[in-house]
Amino acid sequence: MTTNKVLLVDGMALLFRGFFATSFRGNFMYNSQGVPTNGVYQFLRYLTDAIHTFEPSHVVCCWDMGSKTFRTEMYDGYKANRDEPPVELIPQFDLVKQVVESFDIPNIGLENFEADDCMGTLANMYSPENDVFILSGDQDLLQLVKENIRVIIMRKGQGNYEVFDKENFYEKKALTPAQIIDLKGLMGDSSDNYPGVKGIGEKTALKLLQEFGTVDDLIDNMEKLPKGVQNKLQADMDMLYLSRNLAEIKCDVPIACDLEASKWNFKEEKVITELDRLEWKHVDRLLNPLKNKPSISF
Repeated sequence: MTTNKVLLVDGMALLFRGFFATSFRGNFMYNSQGVPTNGVYQFLRYLTDAIHTFEPSHVVCCWDMGSKTFRTEMYDGYKANRDEPPVELIPQFDLVKQVVESFDIPNIGLENFEADDCMGTLANMYSPENDVFILSGDQDLLQLVKENIRVIIMRKGQGNYEVFDKENFYEKKALTPAQIIDLKGLMGDSSDNYPGVKGIGEKTALKLLQEFGTVDDLIDNMEKLPKGVQNKLQADMDMLYLSRNLAEIKCDVPIACDLEASKWNFKEEKVITELDRLEWKHVDRLLNPLKNKPSISF
């Protein structure tokens, strides 16, 4: 019987989302030192709402540690389409981690790996004896869904979540979680800037995987495919396997986070002391969701 409920938070996903949700109006929330704080403020709104909604017993926040990773070494085009972060966001990278720390939530990250790899590793570490919830807006993480691991995708609007678990996954995606990796191998991922197989889009990739199950079985049955699909696969075989490797989240990176250290038990006074430095009004309102019971239970 699992009793602990561990929430793994995709820190960068929440920070970027929060920053762009407010910055498009030019609202950077500068403090008296001229430091913008809007991304951190919105991050905190997302975080407190998720903790209120899902009622975890433990919380860990995972972070990307720079743009260079083992994936950029495998393929130099990986995420090469991404702009540099806006100057107003840069000082908020350290600021947000200090705020997370004030809640006694561990910040976890490892150079050369992405937050996804850290979350995948911790999820697999914790899931044999605990329920794990992964909070993000990134659908790449859906491949991690299995017994005791759920992925919470943040939809448009605050407090709007879609929860994927082992029971509802096929109904929602018409694939298994493991097939998400092969899907990306075939169709690529424009946001991460790897192409997959030229000329094969999501619709065709989905159909092929529903029929053959995996990329390997698909290649083994090449003669059963329409000539046009065969030609596309043969022309881009190397990129197919490279794209699949780029899509796969590593679940064995050398990190650890003792579960006891992530127990959710924030001390309001300590948090308010940290938040007061950011010079926000009505700091207590930000913490209100943490004092109320959710209307629904997950």
